[in-house]
Amino acid sequence: MRPDGERPRPGQSDVLSGVPDPVYRLDPAGRFVYLNAAAERLFQKPAGELLGQRLVDCFPAAKGSLAQEQVRRSQQAGQPRQFEYFYEPQGRWLEVRTFPDADGVAVLLRDVDARYRTDQQRDAELRQLAAVIEALPAATVLLDEDGRILVTNRSWDADGELLRSAGIRSGVVGDDYLDALGRGLRPADHEAIGVALGRLRSEAPESLPGSFEYEYSAQLGSSASWYQLQAARVQDSRRIVVTHTDVTERVRGEQVLAWRAGHDELTGLPNRATLLDMIADALAVGSPGAPGTALLVLDLDGFKTVNDSLGHQLGDRLLREVGGRLTEQVRPGDAVGRLGADQFVVLARGCDQAEAAALAFRLQATFTLPFIASGISVPLSASIGVAVSRSDVRDPHQLLSDADAAMFAAKSSGRDRVHLFSPGLREAARWRLEVATRLRGEAIDQLVVHYQPVVRLDTGEVDGVEALVRWQHPERGLLPPDSFLSVAEETGQVIPITRWLLRETTRKAAEWAAQGLPLRMSVNVSARHFSAETLVRDVRVALRDSGLPADQLVLELTETSVAEDPTRAEDQLTVLRSFGVRVAIDDFGTGWSSLAQLFSLPIGTLKIDRSLLNAAERAVAGETGAVLAAIVELTRTLGIKSVAEGVETPEHLRMVREAGCDLAQGWLLGQPMPGEEVPRFVRSVQAAGGDLCALAVAASTAAQVG
Repeated sequence: MRPDGERPRPGQSDVLSGVPDPVYRLDPAGRFVYLNAAAERLFQKPAGELLGQRLVDCFPAAKGSLAQEQVRRSQQAGQPRQFEYFYEPQGRWLEVRTFPDADGVAVLLRDVDARYRTDQQRDAELRQLAAVIEALPAATVLLDEDGRILVTNRSWDADGELLRSAGIRSGVVGDDYLDALGRGLRPADHEAIGVALGRLRSEAPESLPGSFEYEYSAQLGSSASWYQLQAARVQDSRRIVVTHTDVTERVRGEQVLAWRAGHDELTGLPNRATLLDMIADALAVGSPGAPGTALLVLDLDGFKTVNDSLGHQLGDRLLREVGGRLTEQVRPGDAVGRLGADQFVVLARGCDQAEAAALAFRLQATFTLPFIASGISVPLSASIGVAVSRSDVRDPHQLLSDADAAMFAAKSSGRDRVHLFSPGLREAARWRLEVATRLRGEAIDQLVVHYQPVVRLDTGEVDGVEALVRWQHPERGLLPPDSFLSVAEETGQVIPITRWLLRETTRKAAEWAAQGLPLRMSVNVSARHFSAETLVRDVRVALRDSGLPADQLVLELTETSVAEDPTRAEDQLTVLRSFGVRVAIDDFGTGWSSLAQLFSLPIGTLKIDRSLLNAAERAVAGETGAVLAAIVELTRTLGIKSVAEGVETPEHLRMVREAGCDLAQGWLLGQPMPGEEVPRFVRSVQAAGGDLCALAVAASTAAQVG
């Protein structure tokens, strides 16, 4: 009988004889009634020995076996059955299918040993892999070749609980992995992961397993979490292991570090690097004819004095308050950043020059109200430079440089000013850069000193000289100090310049004294030298090396420079005065310091600025002349000598003499000259009677008559 239930008739050709799978039939008593050739080979007996015999008699080992029980149940139920059976005589696994009917049961056998053992091996590997996956701390799943979840571990299940608490169904065994992962995942991340997994599944099982990594964020519960997904194909299969390592803490730490790298730690405002990126973005979206991008650079006036007098802790609080106030005043869409120290930047998008200027003046007005820190009210002002982008400017560094040049111009013209950028300022900025660069290099060897006579007004004799530094520039010629010393002040190069100047001038004064010309040497000193605290040592070294007596050296300081750091100035000047060096306050009448503060210093000379002489010349009824006389009388009462600067006309000379000044200098009495000309000049005055004042007035009168 065939497996389909049709009994082969005697004498009919056995159509099942060529079937490769063993087929046999048993009657209700369990006797063989049919075997095909494949069955004979399996049982290793010819059909003649088996037909009519009970199967359990021919094969006693089958009695009570699983196969016998399954066949019996199939006959009783009248239903086909399928099961697997280990056939011990050949040591192979067979698939058994039974087809019962009223005449017995037909049995079809198929050799599935290779498949069975492969499945067994795969199942064993799966169990082993599942055990490894379970031990992993990261949420991990094993996917089958269709991308469905075969195995999950406890971490994956725990994350699933979080998803369920947020109302999102989590992925479980049997689910499509990508469908499960897509819940709470950004579409772009979902697509990227799907493409990568598809690439892994397309690999040939026997090829070297591929892998990939991907970082994504997902909403698990109330907050976003970050995961690093790592997927790898299992060797010799299309299954894929996917781990999801929680890297939330690392990512958040990196975000904090990235934020800190792009922001000022003190104020929380964007720093220089971030500002440049923001400026570049603003310039990139600009179009011809549209309003440009404006930058405003604000530099707080005299903030160093605030730090030195009130302390850096309070200074830091003031800087935070300044940043907050600026942020409140700018337009929506504008940005405020801090360049560093006491400099801030405002980036104004879509802004023409008029709007930028109006914004600058509005920001300037916010400084009219004092700033409060730790209960202390501190008045502040700012110098503001404004630059607006043009069609030829697309470089953020250039725009920032232009705004900085405008700020420098505002700073140079006085406190609390607004200055708009002009192309000429760019050339000035380039010059400052050249000066700063050269002053650190060969420029100090190109410096020269010129000397201007200082004359006694009672006798007209030359009392001394003031040393005035010049720069013998290789391309620009002889440059005056105001063209480079301000840059030297900014960069700190003024200290080595002054150190060189002290050595050069004391050596020159000692040389003249040896020639019978004991001239007192006046040298200008920067406030920077006070903060460096090397002034005392530098003066001592210069005097020691030159041999010049200390009382022949006069150190000149402006009253504004003293006011920047009065405590340090007083301490160091007191030491210098103690071993004989004289101290003079230069440009008196131009600064902001009080007389009480000035006269608390160990000064021996007060130099009255030429601006007072010019004012006296313009004054009616000699009112300013009376002021000059009062100042001179005050200095005389305090035992301080007075020197009138800028004496350029006989009228100037008359006024300072009438005011009672002790000394004077100016172009009327002698222009600055190289050091080798000084002895000849002094001797010519001595040869003409020694009264330089009389000689100068006579020469001026003769020139006017001529």
